[in-house]
Amino acid sequence: MVSGRAVAHQLTVPTAKVETLFDQCRWSEGPVWFGDAGFLAWSDIPNNRMLRWIPDLGVDVFRADSRYANGNTRDREGRLVTCEHGSRSVTRTEPDGTITVIADGYDGKRLNSPNDVVVKSDGTIWFTDPTYGIMSDYEGHKGEQEQAGCFVFRVDPETGEIRIAVDDFVKPNGIAFSPDESILYIADSGVTHDPDGPHHIRTFDVASDNRLTRDRIFAEVSPGLPDGFRLDTDGNVWTSAQDGVHCYSPEGDLLGKIRLPTMAANLTFGGPKRNRLFITATEYLFSVYVAATGAQRP
Repeated sequence: MVSGRAVAHQLTVPTAKVETLFDQCRWSEGPVWFGDAGFLAWSDIPNNRMLRWIPDLGVDVFRADSRYANGNTRDREGRLVTCEHGSRSVTRTEPDGTITVIADGYDGKRLNSPNDVVVKSDGTIWFTDPTYGIMSDYEGHKGEQEQAGCFVFRVDPETGEIRIAVDDFVKPNGIAFSPDESILYIADSGVTHDPDGPHHIRTFDVASDNRLTRDRIFAEVSPGLPDGFRLDTDGNVWTSAQDGVHCYSPEGDLLGKIRLPTMAANLTFGGPKRNRLFITATEYLFSVYVAATGAQRP
């Protein structure tokens, strides 16, 4: 049996170092890799903008008024899907640049402030909806919570119907599927506003009709909390934490850490081989090469 220490060693590149690609954000979030265009986009929430990093060229503004964008992903057609605190909605950017609203309310009431999003291979859109973007004017617009809780939602791609997938999170945050989409991982970062609140990742089995069953805690993340995370092709979970990035085995065992000088918020795999980890962390965008391959769509 291979020990956790040996597995962690196999996931690292001994000569690779953490690189600082940018350091002028206020709260860096939502990295998404565009493999077909060869660049990384990410959100700078308090500055109400999205930025773009292009290899060998550097950083420019991707979207000047992002409506306080947070989490980003791409759908199966390669379109950008974004969680917007400012508009309290999930949107899609069409090929011609127009923006389509995917979800902005449930049961006749406005959403809280969509945080992170993932698109399944069947086209369903899953997103988390905590209240971070309406708690103050720093990451959105201070406003009243209209929903009865902080839910995880699922959107049908054909009908646009929005359903609650999970209703018992304190502050649902990062969200991702296992490589075969049989397991859904969701972070709860409720400890941000309650010292006794949750700071863990929960998992659910995903049925063929997208019902979620067998709820369990996958890992308690400490120090700090899990915010955004991604999985590699072997099912390892790479998650943000107070001291950097933590890597967990599919069984929930902590394999190792990428230590950073500041709190990590989110991350994604990118580069031509999807073996470069891009990490958003407070004012920074970091990257480091690893001996793993990202499982998400390139």
